[in-house]
Amino acid sequence: MFSKILIANRGEIACRVIKTARKMGIKTVAVYSDADAEALHVLMADEKVYIGASPASESYLIADKIIAAAQKTGAEAIHPGYGFLSENAEFCKKLKENNIVFIGPEVKAIGVMGDKIESKKFAAKAGVNTVPGSTDIIKDTAHAVKIASDIGYPVMIKASAGGGGKGMRVAYNDKQAAEGFTSATGEAISSFGDDRVFIEKYIEEPRHIEIQVLGDGHGNVVYLGERECSIQRRHQKVIEEAPSPFIDAATRKSMGEQAVALSKEVEYQSAGTVEFIVDKNRNFYFLEMNTRLQVEHPVTELITGIDLVEQMIRVANGEKLSFCQDDVTLTGWAMESRIYAEDPIRGFLPSIGRVVKYSPPDETENVRVDTGIYEGSEISMYYDPMIAKLVTYGENRDQAIAHMKTALDRYYIRGVGHNIAFLADVLNSKRFQSGNITTNYIAEEYPDGFSGGTLTSETKLAMIAVAQTVHSFEIGRQSQISGKTNEDAPNFSDNWMISIGGGNIPASFFITDDGCAVQCMDKTLDIQSEWLPGMPMFEGTVNDIPVCVEVDKLLDGYLLSYNGATEKVHVRTTREAELAALMPVKMPPDMSNFLLCPMPGLIIAINVNEGDEIKAGQILCVVEAMKMENILRAEKDAVVKKVSAKAGDSLAVDQVIIEFE
Repeated sequence: MFSKILIANRGEIACRVIKTARKMGIKTVAVYSDADAEALHVLMADEKVYIGASPASESYLIADKIIAAAQKTGAEAIHPGYGFLSENAEFCKKLKENNIVFIGPEVKAIGVMGDKIESKKFAAKAGVNTVPGSTDIIKDTAHAVKIASDIGYPVMIKASAGGGGKGMRVAYNDKQAAEGFTSATGEAISSFGDDRVFIEKYIEEPRHIEIQVLGDGHGNVVYLGERECSIQRRHQKVIEEAPSPFIDAATRKSMGEQAVALSKEVEYQSAGTVEFIVDKNRNFYFLEMNTRLQVEHPVTELITGIDLVEQMIRVANGEKLSFCQDDVTLTGWAMESRIYAEDPIRGFLPSIGRVVKYSPPDETENVRVDTGIYEGSEISMYYDPMIAKLVTYGENRDQAIAHMKTALDRYYIRGVGHNIAFLADVLNSKRFQSGNITTNYIAEEYPDGFSGGTLTSETKLAMIAVAQTVHSFEIGRQSQISGKTNEDAPNFSDNWMISIGGGNIPASFFITDDGCAVQCMDKTLDIQSEWLPGMPMFEGTVNDIPVCVEVDKLLDGYLLSYNGATEKVHVRTTREAELAALMPVKMPPDMSNFLLCPMPGLIIAINVNEGDEIKAGQILCVVEAMKMENILRAEKDAVVKKVSAKAGDSLAVDQVIIEFE
């Protein structure tokens, strides 16, 4: 077995590989850029090597720097993680030339299947069903429009070297095809250094279901069931689960056997994933094969009990698989939520900065947290915005969902925006809970974007109970002198007015023999908790129902987050409530004549000049953040008065880009 391996990656996947290597008694080497000098994977590894500036193109994507780091530290093998160089055949060749083992498939498999254009050709040649489309390299915009028109709209424009939703665009007409080609090629160059794209038919009501395969260097290949990855936004997976609530045993067997046959054709070894698009009748079509470890691999690990990273390392070491297909069993249900540094309410724009408070839920037999950050970490604009992968396990799907909802409530992050409320809202949806999902789920359920979690009656009552209890405890603490309570303090059995969701609700608070209680709306809410003033999380029960509510103190109230909803709640005396109603509402300044940068990012292009007359919908500029290009368009007809930024500028959120007359 290897004595030392290098992880050619960063973030949560680097930490994930280090955990298994440590379990196997293998030393690890981390590589890092300027932005990652204090990153968690660097702190976890046994050794570290600096490889360059923050942009991936100057560090993590330079094969020679990775190889030099391995040689310097004496690492015998390299695990690539996912992204970066994980599916780069040239990198794999260079490792062979330098007698360094690649913990992944052989060059042949990477070359054939790692390239989406070549993989589609190879799959078609091997008799595998593929989605109708063109595998020809697109020459220019006109060529892209012609091919898209010939295939028939809608079409998907995809980067050949792509992955993780990067370099993908859907087009429903010639104009969108032209714009999509330009945007996809630009994103492909930025993310992968390869501008090739191809076009295929877009199936409008698909499910994205993939098969995990595992092969060794002795001709053995098995499949480890499927993963449902249909909850996606901009082709980026958000929630994954295993098994799929849609696939039956016969379809699973057919998809698995096809995935194995394809793997054997390319002499595949290591962990890999064959992705399929599945229609409403369970017809499935090959999309691509990812010749690497997938982001969502933990759900497969939980239902099979197989450590995929360990198997990759053992296969790379020349070992045979210790089990065959008949030994693979799927037990229970697993679900993964990707927690991103982004602001769902502002169109899921990336959020960067320092994580000033970070408290993930405790890991148990039902909860797993794969993360690459800690309290004080910096979320950089240079890399993917993922904070963590939260994975839960249950005996069935309902249990896995219930554990996930509880774990999301217990995930406390401050300093950067995050998508936890959005994830909770999806999990609360009756449609999601029924399993009736497609890759169009988010677009269909959130056509106007996400405006915040729903304040249900149950959530509202829990928030009232917590707000009143927290306020009364704080008032009680303020009235204590030398440990004695002032009985005249307005915290016990007094009337209060609670403002939540736009209305005022009378309430009373009193101490009981085994806790406390709140009386409101003709209900008595019995509360038990060990919460103390200053704690960011209120954990306890309300009428014997477990709750975990995030509590942020405001100048005049509390910001409470629970079950996907976030609300400002005020607890006031009757007189305070009367006076508060008289306070004028401060209006924000009118910025309608300005184009503001919606996120911290890099200006890629400014498409207008001062004095230009522009039309609604016209492209004004392109901003890149976290490897994604964001096109900013005019909301109305106007005349450009002043352009305050230029290509190459790094801007902060809400910084002025363009002023209009």
